[in-house]
Amino acid sequence: MFTTEDAKIILQEERKKYEKYASENLKLNMARGKPCREQLDLSTGLLRVLPDDVGETGIQDYRNYGILDGIPEAKKLFADLYQVDEKEIMVIGNSSLTLMYDTIQRGLQFGFGGEKPMNAQGKLKWLCPVPGYDRHFAITELFGFEMINIPMDENGPDMDLVEKWCQDPSVKGIWCVPKYSNPQGVVYSDETVERFAKLQPAAKDFRIYWDNAYGVHYLSEDVPLKNLLEEAKKYNNEDICYIFGSTSKISFAGAGLAFMISSEKNLTALKKLMGYQMIGPNKLVQLAHVLFFKNAEGIRLQMDKQAEILHPKFQKVLDILQESLSDLAKWTVPKGGYFISCDLPEGTAKKTVQLAAEVGVVFTGAGATFPYKKDPLDSNVRIAPTLPPLEELSKAMEICCCCAKIAWAERVLGL
Repeated sequence: MFTTEDAKIILQEERKKYEKYASENLKLNMARGKPCREQLDLSTGLLRVLPDDVGETGIQDYRNYGILDGIPEAKKLFADLYQVDEKEIMVIGNSSLTLMYDTIQRGLQFGFGGEKPMNAQGKLKWLCPVPGYDRHFAITELFGFEMINIPMDENGPDMDLVEKWCQDPSVKGIWCVPKYSNPQGVVYSDETVERFAKLQPAAKDFRIYWDNAYGVHYLSEDVPLKNLLEEAKKYNNEDICYIFGSTSKISFAGAGLAFMISSEKNLTALKKLMGYQMIGPNKLVQLAHVLFFKNAEGIRLQMDKQAEILHPKFQKVLDILQESLSDLAKWTVPKGGYFISCDLPEGTAKKTVQLAAEVGVVFTGAGATFPYKKDPLDSNVRIAPTLPPLEELSKAMEICCCCAKIAWAERVLGL
Protein backbone atom coordinates (compact mmCIF):
# COMPACT_ATOMS: atom_id res chain seq x y z
CA MET A 1 0.00 0.00 0.00
CA PHE A 2 1.19 3.49 -0.85
CA THR A 3 1.42 6.14 1.87
CA THR A 4 0.75 9.85 1.56
CA GLU A 5 4.51 10.41 1.47
CA ASP A 6 4.79 7.95 -1.41
CA ALA A 7 2.14 9.95 -3.27
CA LYS A 8 4.08 13.19 -2.74
CA ILE A 9 7.29 11.66 -4.11
CA ILE A 10 5.53 10.07 -7.09
CA LEU A 11 3.75 13.33 -7.90
CA GLN A 12 6.99 15.29 -7.87
CA GLU A 13 8.75 12.77 -10.13
CA GLU A 14 5.90 12.46 -12.61
CA ARG A 15 5.33 16.20 -12.87
CA LYS A 16 8.95 16.62 -14.00
CA LYS A 17 8.37 14.03 -16.73
CA TYR A 18 5.10 15.70 -17.67
CA GLU A 19 6.76 19.09 -18.12
CA LYS A 20 9.25 17.51 -20.48
CA TYR A 21 6.46 15.89 -22.53
CA ALA A 22 4.66 19.25 -22.67
CA SER A 23 7.72 20.83 -24.31
CA GLU A 24 7.79 18.27 -27.15
CA ASN A 25 4.71 19.58 -29.04
CA LEU A 26 3.38 16.04 -29.56
CA LYS A 27 0.42 15.06 -31.72
CA LEU A 28 -0.36 11.41 -31.02
CA ASN A 29 -3.78 9.86 -31.52
CA MET A 30 -4.88 6.77 -29.62
CA ALA A 31 -8.60 7.54 -29.79
CA ARG A 32 -10.04 5.01 -32.24
CA GLY A 33 -9.36 1.42 -33.20
CA LYS A 34 -8.25 1.93 -36.79
CA PRO A 35 -6.13 -0.40 -38.92
CA CYS A 36 -2.60 0.85 -39.53
CA ARG A 37 -1.13 1.40 -42.99
CA GLU A 38 0.67 -1.95 -42.98
CA GLN A 39 -2.64 -3.73 -42.44
CA LEU A 40 -4.31 -1.81 -45.25
CA ASP A 41 -1.41 -2.57 -47.59
CA LEU A 42 -2.22 -6.28 -47.26
CA SER A 43 -5.42 -5.71 -49.28
CA THR A 44 -4.06 -3.47 -52.05
CA GLY A 45 -4.53 -6.34 -54.52
CA LEU A 46 -8.28 -5.91 -54.16
CA LEU A 47 -8.02 -2.80 -56.35
CA ARG A 48 -6.67 -4.79 -59.29
CA VAL A 49 -8.46 -8.12 -59.10
CA LEU A 50 -11.53 -7.52 -61.30
CA PRO A 51 -11.11 -8.94 -64.84
CA ASP A 52 -11.82 -7.00 -68.03
CA ASP A 53 -14.72 -9.35 -68.79
CA VAL A 54 -16.29 -8.76 -65.38
CA GLY A 55 -19.73 -8.45 -66.98
CA GLU A 56 -19.59 -12.13 -67.87
CA THR A 57 -18.73 -13.29 -64.34
CA GLY A 58 -21.43 -14.66 -62.05
CA ILE A 59 -25.15 -15.32 -62.35
CA GLN A 60 -25.75 -11.96 -64.03
CA ASP A 61 -23.84 -8.84 -65.07
CA TYR A 62 -22.74 -7.56 -61.66
CA ARG A 63 -22.29 -4.07 -63.09
CA ASN A 64 -26.07 -3.70 -63.26
CA TYR A 65 -29.00 -3.42 -60.83
CA GLY A 66 -30.41 -6.24 -58.76
CA ILE A 67 -29.61 -8.99 -56.23
CA LEU A 68 -30.75 -7.10 -53.16
CA ASP A 69 -29.20 -9.37 -50.54
CA GLY A 70 -25.77 -9.97 -52.08
CA ILE A 71 -24.19 -12.08 -54.79
CA PRO A 72 -24.16 -15.84 -54.08
CA GLU A 73 -20.35 -16.00 -54.16
CA ALA A 74 -20.09 -13.44 -51.33
CA LYS A 75 -22.80 -15.19 -49.35
CA LYS A 76 -20.91 -18.47 -49.60
CA LEU A 77 -17.63 -16.82 -48.56
CA PHE A 78 -19.04 -15.54 -45.25
CA ALA A 79 -21.43 -18.45 -44.68
CA ASP A 80 -18.43 -20.78 -44.80
CA LEU A 81 -16.38 -18.50 -42.55
CA TYR A 82 -19.08 -18.30 -39.87
CA GLN A 83 -20.58 -21.77 -40.36
CA VAL A 84 -24.14 -20.84 -41.31
CA ASP A 85 -26.41 -21.68 -44.23
CA GLU A 86 -26.27 -19.34 -47.22
CA LYS A 87 -30.01 -18.77 -46.80
CA GLU A 88 -29.27 -17.30 -43.37
CA ILE A 89 -27.01 -14.49 -44.53
CA MET A 90 -27.21 -11.35 -46.60
CA VAL A 91 -24.23 -9.29 -47.76
CA ILE A 92 -25.11 -5.66 -48.19
CA GLY A 93 -23.31 -2.32 -47.94
CA ASN A 94 -19.94 -1.80 -46.27
CA SER A 95 -20.83 -0.97 -42.66
CA SER A 96 -22.19 -3.35 -40.04
CA LEU A 97 -22.92 -0.33 -37.84
CA THR A 98 -25.25 0.97 -40.56
CA LEU A 99 -26.98 -2.42 -40.69
CA MET A 100 -27.48 -2.32 -36.91
CA TYR A 101 -28.84 1.22 -37.00
CA ASP A 102 -31.20 0.43 -39.86
CA THR A 103 -32.44 -2.77 -38.22
CA ILE A 104 -33.37 -0.99 -34.99
CA GLN A 105 -34.98 1.80 -37.02
CA ARG A 106 -37.15 -0.74 -38.85
CA GLY A 107 -38.22 -2.28 -35.56
CA LEU A 108 -39.18 1.13 -34.26
CA GLN A 109 -41.10 2.05 -37.40
CA PHE A 110 -42.62 -1.28 -38.48
CA GLY A 111 -42.17 -3.75 -35.61
CA PHE A 112 -40.71 -7.25 -35.43
CA GLY A 113 -42.44 -10.61 -35.45
CA GLY A 114 -45.94 -9.24 -35.92
CA GLU A 115 -45.69 -7.00 -32.85
CA LYS A 116 -46.64 -3.33 -32.84
CA PRO A 117 -43.96 -0.86 -33.97
CA MET A 118 -41.73 -0.20 -31.00
CA ASN A 119 -42.33 3.53 -31.42
CA ALA A 120 -45.97 2.87 -30.45
CA GLN A 121 -45.14 0.96 -27.26
CA GLY A 122 -44.21 3.77 -24.89
CA LYS A 123 -40.99 4.04 -22.90
CA LEU A 124 -38.54 1.26 -23.82
CA LYS A 125 -35.31 -0.12 -22.38
CA TRP A 126 -32.10 -1.62 -23.77
CA LEU A 127 -29.47 -3.78 -22.07
CA CYS A 128 -25.86 -2.61 -22.38
CA PRO A 129 -22.93 -4.80 -21.25
CA VAL A 130 -20.25 -2.54 -19.77
CA PRO A 131 -17.61 -1.54 -20.51
CA GLY A 132 -18.81 -1.61 -24.11
CA TYR A 133 -18.77 0.01 -27.55
CA ASP A 134 -19.55 3.73 -27.48
CA ARG A 135 -21.18 3.78 -30.93
CA HIS A 136 -23.66 1.10 -29.87
CA PHE A 137 -24.70 3.21 -26.92
CA ALA A 138 -24.94 6.31 -29.10
CA ILE A 139 -27.50 4.58 -31.35
CA THR A 140 -29.82 3.47 -28.55
CA GLU A 141 -29.48 6.83 -26.81
CA LEU A 142 -30.43 8.59 -30.05
CA PHE A 143 -33.55 6.44 -30.39
CA GLY A 144 -34.60 7.20 -26.83
CA PHE A 145 -34.13 3.83 -25.14
CA GLU A 146 -33.37 3.83 -21.43
CA MET A 147 -30.04 2.04 -21.27
CA ILE A 148 -29.38 -0.47 -18.48
CA ASN A 149 -25.80 -1.30 -17.45
CA ILE A 150 -25.00 -5.03 -17.41
CA PRO A 151 -21.58 -5.81 -15.86
CA MET A 152 -19.12 -7.93 -17.83
CA ASP A 153 -16.68 -10.54 -16.59
CA GLU A 154 -14.34 -13.00 -18.28
CA ASN A 155 -17.32 -15.08 -19.50
CA GLY A 156 -19.36 -12.22 -20.95
CA PRO A 157 -22.37 -10.29 -19.58
CA ASP A 158 -23.87 -11.12 -16.19
CA MET A 159 -26.51 -13.55 -17.48
CA ASP A 160 -28.43 -13.64 -14.21
CA LEU A 161 -29.07 -9.92 -14.65
CA VAL A 162 -29.82 -10.32 -18.38
CA GLU A 163 -32.42 -13.00 -17.66
CA LYS A 164 -33.92 -10.93 -14.86
CA TRP A 165 -34.24 -7.78 -17.00
CA CYS A 166 -35.72 -9.79 -19.87
CA GLN A 167 -38.78 -10.46 -17.72
CA ASP A 168 -39.62 -6.79 -18.29
CA PRO A 169 -41.63 -6.49 -21.56
CA SER A 170 -40.28 -2.97 -22.13
CA VAL A 171 -36.76 -4.39 -22.64
CA LYS A 172 -36.35 -4.74 -26.41
CA GLY A 173 -32.74 -5.67 -27.01
CA ILE A 174 -29.17 -6.14 -25.89
CA TRP A 175 -25.87 -5.13 -27.44
CA CYS A 176 -23.25 -7.87 -27.57
CA VAL A 177 -19.70 -7.99 -28.93
CA PRO A 178 -19.23 -11.69 -28.24
CA LYS A 179 -15.70 -12.31 -29.49
CA TYR A 180 -12.70 -10.22 -28.42
CA SER A 181 -15.18 -7.70 -27.06
CA ASN A 182 -14.75 -3.95 -27.29
CA PRO A 183 -12.90 -2.92 -25.14
CA GLN A 184 -11.99 -5.88 -22.91
CA GLY A 185 -11.19 -8.56 -25.48
CA VAL A 186 -13.51 -11.08 -23.78
CA VAL A 187 -14.77 -14.15 -25.66
CA TYR A 188 -18.20 -15.23 -24.42
CA SER A 189 -18.12 -18.66 -22.80
CA ASP A 190 -20.08 -21.61 -24.19
CA GLU A 191 -22.44 -21.38 -21.22
CA THR A 192 -23.09 -17.67 -21.87
CA VAL A 193 -23.85 -18.31 -25.55
CA GLU A 194 -26.20 -21.16 -24.64
CA ARG A 195 -28.05 -19.00 -22.11
CA PHE A 196 -28.51 -16.36 -24.79
CA ALA A 197 -29.71 -19.01 -27.24
CA LYS A 198 -32.50 -20.22 -24.95
CA LEU A 199 -33.45 -16.79 -23.60
CA GLN A 200 -37.22 -16.38 -23.24
CA PRO A 201 -37.86 -12.63 -22.89
CA ALA A 202 -41.27 -11.25 -22.03
CA ALA A 203 -41.19 -9.09 -25.16
CA LYS A 204 -41.73 -11.14 -28.32
CA ASP A 205 -39.90 -8.44 -30.30
CA PHE A 206 -36.78 -8.59 -28.12
CA ARG A 207 -33.64 -9.18 -30.18
CA ILE A 208 -30.01 -9.94 -29.43
CA TYR A 209 -27.77 -7.64 -31.49
CA TRP A 210 -24.73 -9.90 -31.82
CA ASP A 211 -22.01 -7.64 -33.25
CA ASN A 212 -19.32 -10.15 -34.17
CA ALA A 213 -17.01 -7.38 -35.37
CA TYR A 214 -13.84 -9.22 -34.36
CA GLY A 215 -14.83 -12.76 -35.29
CA VAL A 216 -11.48 -13.56 -36.94
CA HIS A 217 -9.30 -10.84 -35.41
CA TYR A 218 -6.99 -12.92 -33.24
CA LEU A 219 -3.56 -11.76 -32.06
CA SER A 220 -1.92 -15.06 -31.23
CA GLU A 221 -4.42 -17.92 -31.09
CA ASP A 222 -8.00 -17.95 -32.33
CA VAL A 223 -10.35 -18.62 -29.42
CA PRO A 224 -13.53 -20.39 -30.64
CA LEU A 225 -16.96 -18.85 -30.13
CA LYS A 226 -20.04 -21.04 -30.01
CA ASN A 227 -22.45 -20.49 -32.91
CA LEU A 228 -25.39 -18.54 -31.46
CA LEU A 229 -27.76 -19.18 -34.37
CA GLU A 230 -27.16 -22.93 -34.33
CA GLU A 231 -27.60 -23.05 -30.56
CA ALA A 232 -30.83 -21.04 -30.77
CA LYS A 233 -32.24 -23.51 -33.31
CA LYS A 234 -32.03 -26.24 -30.67
CA TYR A 235 -34.64 -24.31 -28.69
CA ASN A 236 -36.72 -23.21 -31.72
CA ASN A 237 -35.53 -19.72 -30.85
CA GLU A 238 -33.55 -18.69 -33.94
CA ASP A 239 -35.61 -15.54 -34.52
CA ILE A 240 -34.18 -13.98 -31.36
CA CYS A 241 -30.81 -13.01 -32.84
CA TYR A 242 -29.37 -10.67 -35.44
CA ILE A 243 -25.68 -11.31 -36.09
CA PHE A 244 -23.53 -8.65 -37.76
CA GLY A 245 -20.04 -8.37 -39.19
CA SER A 246 -17.95 -6.70 -41.85
CA THR A 247 -14.55 -6.63 -43.52
CA SER A 248 -13.85 -3.08 -42.33
CA LYS A 249 -10.83 -4.33 -40.37
CA ILE A 250 -10.07 -7.19 -42.77
CA SER A 251 -9.81 -5.29 -46.07
CA PHE A 252 -10.79 -1.60 -46.27
CA ALA A 253 -13.05 0.51 -44.05
CA GLY A 254 -15.71 2.12 -46.23
CA ALA A 255 -14.77 -0.02 -49.23
CA GLY A 256 -15.40 -3.45 -47.81
CA LEU A 257 -18.41 -5.66 -47.19
CA ALA A 258 -20.96 -5.85 -44.38
CA PHE A 259 -23.18 -8.83 -43.68
CA MET A 260 -26.04 -9.88 -41.46
CA ILE A 261 -26.91 -13.40 -40.29
CA SER A 262 -30.28 -14.43 -38.89
CA SER A 263 -33.16 -16.85 -39.36
CA GLU A 264 -34.70 -17.11 -42.82
CA LYS A 265 -37.92 -15.71 -41.37
CA ASN A 266 -36.17 -12.62 -39.99
CA LEU A 267 -34.21 -11.97 -43.19
CA THR A 268 -37.28 -12.36 -45.39
CA ALA A 269 -39.11 -9.73 -43.33
CA LEU A 270 -36.16 -7.34 -43.38
CA LYS A 271 -35.52 -7.76 -47.11
CA LYS A 272 -39.13 -6.87 -47.87
CA LEU A 273 -38.59 -3.51 -46.18
CA MET A 274 -35.16 -3.04 -47.69
CA GLY A 275 -36.68 -3.42 -51.13
CA TYR A 276 -38.21 0.04 -50.71
CA GLN A 277 -34.84 1.51 -49.75
CA MET A 278 -32.54 0.16 -52.45
CA ILE A 279 -32.33 -1.96 -55.59
CA GLY A 280 -29.03 -3.68 -54.99
CA PRO A 281 -25.61 -3.43 -53.28
CA ASN A 282 -22.22 -2.79 -54.83
CA LYS A 283 -21.80 -6.18 -56.43
CA LEU A 284 -18.43 -5.35 -58.00
CA VAL A 285 -16.88 -4.75 -54.57
CA GLN A 286 -18.44 -8.02 -53.42
CA LEU A 287 -16.99 -9.87 -56.40
CA ALA A 288 -13.57 -8.28 -55.86
CA HIS A 289 -13.49 -9.60 -52.30
CA VAL A 290 -14.45 -13.08 -53.46
CA LEU A 291 -11.76 -13.10 -56.16
CA PHE A 292 -9.13 -11.69 -53.79
CA PHE A 293 -9.75 -13.94 -50.77
CA LYS A 294 -11.08 -16.91 -52.79
CA ASN A 295 -12.51 -18.70 -49.73
CA ALA A 296 -12.75 -18.65 -45.95
CA GLU A 297 -9.22 -19.98 -45.62
CA GLY A 298 -7.99 -17.01 -47.65
CA ILE A 299 -9.50 -14.67 -45.06
CA ARG A 300 -7.84 -16.60 -42.25
CA LEU A 301 -4.47 -16.32 -44.01
CA GLN A 302 -5.03 -12.56 -44.24
CA MET A 303 -5.71 -12.44 -40.50
CA ASP A 304 -2.53 -14.40 -39.79
CA LYS A 305 -0.60 -11.59 -41.51
CA GLN A 306 -2.49 -8.95 -39.59
CA ALA A 307 -1.74 -10.70 -36.31
CA GLU A 308 1.98 -10.54 -37.11
CA ILE A 309 1.66 -6.76 -37.42
CA LEU A 310 -0.52 -6.18 -34.36
CA HIS A 311 0.79 -8.62 -31.77
CA PRO A 312 4.01 -6.64 -31.08
CA LYS A 313 1.96 -3.46 -30.57
CA PHE A 314 -0.34 -5.05 -28.02
CA GLN A 315 2.63 -6.61 -26.26
CA LYS A 316 4.37 -3.23 -26.08
CA VAL A 317 1.33 -1.67 -24.38
CA LEU A 318 1.09 -4.56 -21.92
CA ASP A 319 4.81 -4.36 -21.12
CA ILE A 320 4.62 -0.61 -20.40
CA LEU A 321 1.52 -1.02 -18.24
CA GLN A 322 3.21 -3.79 -16.27
CA GLU A 323 6.37 -1.76 -15.79
CA SER A 324 4.65 1.50 -14.82
CA LEU A 325 1.20 0.81 -13.35
CA SER A 326 1.27 -2.70 -11.89
CA ASP A 327 0.64 -1.34 -8.37
CA LEU A 328 -2.11 1.08 -9.37
CA ALA A 329 -4.19 -0.33 -12.24
CA LYS A 330 -5.68 -3.49 -13.71
CA TRP A 331 -6.03 -4.27 -17.39
CA THR A 332 -7.14 -7.02 -19.74
CA VAL A 333 -4.76 -9.20 -21.75
CA PRO A 334 -6.80 -9.87 -24.90
CA LYS A 335 -6.09 -12.65 -27.37
CA GLY A 336 -7.73 -10.69 -30.16
CA GLY A 337 -9.69 -7.63 -31.13
CA TYR A 338 -8.55 -4.02 -31.24
CA PHE A 339 -8.44 -2.79 -27.65
CA ILE A 340 -7.06 -3.14 -24.15
CA SER A 341 -9.34 -2.12 -21.30
CA CYS A 342 -7.53 -0.48 -18.39
CA ASP A 343 -9.13 0.26 -15.01
CA LEU A 344 -7.29 3.05 -13.22
CA PRO A 345 -7.82 4.01 -9.56
CA GLU A 346 -11.37 5.19 -8.95
CA GLY A 347 -11.99 8.81 -9.79
CA THR A 348 -8.92 9.28 -12.02
CA ALA A 349 -9.81 8.28 -15.58
CA LYS A 350 -11.15 11.66 -16.74
CA LYS A 351 -8.20 13.50 -15.22
CA THR A 352 -5.74 11.09 -16.82
CA VAL A 353 -7.24 11.52 -20.29
CA GLN A 354 -7.40 15.30 -19.83
CA LEU A 355 -3.74 15.54 -18.78
CA ALA A 356 -2.69 13.41 -21.76
CA ALA A 357 -4.67 15.59 -24.17
CA GLU A 358 -3.00 18.73 -22.81
CA VAL A 359 0.40 17.42 -23.94
CA GLY A 360 -0.85 16.21 -27.33
CA VAL A 361 -1.91 12.58 -26.74
CA VAL A 362 -5.57 11.86 -27.51
CA PHE A 363 -7.34 8.86 -26.02
CA THR A 364 -10.99 7.86 -26.27
CA GLY A 365 -12.89 10.05 -23.82
CA ALA A 366 -13.13 8.63 -20.31
CA GLY A 367 -16.65 7.33 -19.76
CA ALA A 368 -17.20 6.54 -23.45
CA THR A 369 -17.34 2.80 -22.72
CA PHE A 370 -20.53 3.31 -20.68
CA PRO A 371 -24.04 4.46 -21.65
CA TYR A 372 -24.51 8.22 -21.51
CA LYS A 373 -20.69 8.43 -21.18
CA LYS A 374 -21.06 7.97 -17.43
CA ASP A 375 -18.56 5.58 -15.90
CA PRO A 376 -19.87 5.23 -12.32
CA LEU A 377 -16.33 4.72 -10.99
CA ASP A 378 -14.53 7.09 -13.39
CA SER A 379 -11.84 4.46 -13.83
CA ASN A 380 -12.04 2.86 -17.30
CA VAL A 381 -9.78 3.91 -20.16
CA ARG A 382 -9.90 2.23 -23.56
CA ILE A 383 -6.50 1.81 -25.20
CA ALA A 384 -6.33 1.34 -29.00
CA PRO A 385 -2.85 0.07 -29.97
CA THR A 386 -3.45 -0.65 -33.67
CA LEU A 387 -2.96 2.61 -35.60
CA PRO A 388 0.27 4.27 -34.32
CA PRO A 389 3.75 3.10 -35.32
CA LEU A 390 5.50 1.25 -32.50
CA GLU A 391 7.68 4.23 -31.52
CA GLU A 392 4.68 6.58 -31.25
CA LEU A 393 2.71 3.94 -29.40
CA SER A 394 5.48 3.59 -26.81
CA LYS A 395 5.64 7.35 -26.28
CA ALA A 396 1.86 7.63 -25.95
CA MET A 397 1.72 4.86 -23.36
CA GLU A 398 4.59 6.32 -21.34
CA ILE A 399 2.65 9.59 -21.21
CA CYS A 400 -0.57 7.79 -20.32
CA CYS A 401 1.12 6.12 -17.35
CA CYS A 402 2.69 9.39 -16.25
CA CYS A 403 -0.70 11.12 -16.35
CA ALA A 404 -2.37 8.25 -14.48
CA LYS A 405 0.17 8.53 -11.67
CA ILE A 406 -0.30 12.30 -11.45
CA ALA A 407 -4.09 11.95 -11.38
CA TRP A 408 -3.86 9.28 -8.65
CA ALA A 409 -1.37 11.21 -6.50
CA GLU A 410 -3.37 14.42 -6.73
CA ARG A 411 -6.50 12.57 -5.67
CA VAL A 412 -4.73 10.96 -2.72
CA LEU A 413 -3.35 14.34 -1.65
CA GLY A 414 -6.65 16.12 -2.19
CA LEU A 415 -5.22 18.52 -4.76
